[in-house]
Amino acid sequence: MTSADLPPIPPKRYFAIGEVSELCAVKPHVLRYWEKEFPSLQPDKRRGNRRYYRMQDVLLVRNIRTLLYEQGFTIDGARRKLNEAARNPPANAAEIGALARELEQVIDLL
Repeated sequence: MTSADLPPIPPKRYFAIGEVSELCAVKPHVLRYWEKEFPSLQPDKRRGNRRYYRMQDVLLVRNIRTLLYEQGFTIDGARRKLNEAARNPPANAAEIGALARELEQVIDLL
């Protein structure tokens, strides 16, 4: 399954781990593992250690999934790529256009 085949993200404030698992086509134990490997992925934890993911967390999980499963990065390589992207915002017009389209999709969902 590619990122284009993933279901749309519903306009909600919080998502349970099972919902994120379905939205991103990743099993819950993989999500818990990624939390340890990617410091930027930190869902809210509430009573009983239940995880609640925000929209930005779901988008990050999809990004991690794309890097690992579609682009063939290792976990260390994906971590470096995400850190690099956080430090260096996109500079060319194609990347900015892609980000704008993605943001428009999120706005449409909300």
